[in-house]
Amino acid sequence: MTEENAQNPADLDEETLFMVSQTFKALSDPTRLRILHLLFHGEYSVNEIAENLSLLQSTVSHQLRFLKNLRLVKFRREGTTLFYSHDDEHVISLLNQAIEHSQHS
Repeated sequence: MTEENAQNPADLDEETLFMVSQTFKALSDPTRLRILHLLFHGEYSVNEIAENLSLLQSTVSHQLRFLKNLRLVKFRREGTTLFYSHDDEHVISLLNQAIEHSQHS
């Protein structure tokens, strides 16, 4: 971020602060991180996510609801099946940077 793009910290409104804190809350949970990382690579149904990550379907559904409410994932319906994908390139970029940082030696 360049100096000209930097905001004065006092300029952050309460709604922005809340949304940023909720985004970091979403990224602080290992299960949600695993789901977002998987969805970065493609579109999956709840069952496929559960199978790929060895999680219970109810756990996946609960975490997807949380992520959907923050607009971090989106879904499309095909018949009776919902297929989920990531919905925010900024958050995926942040996630990838955090992964790269943690793997940096």
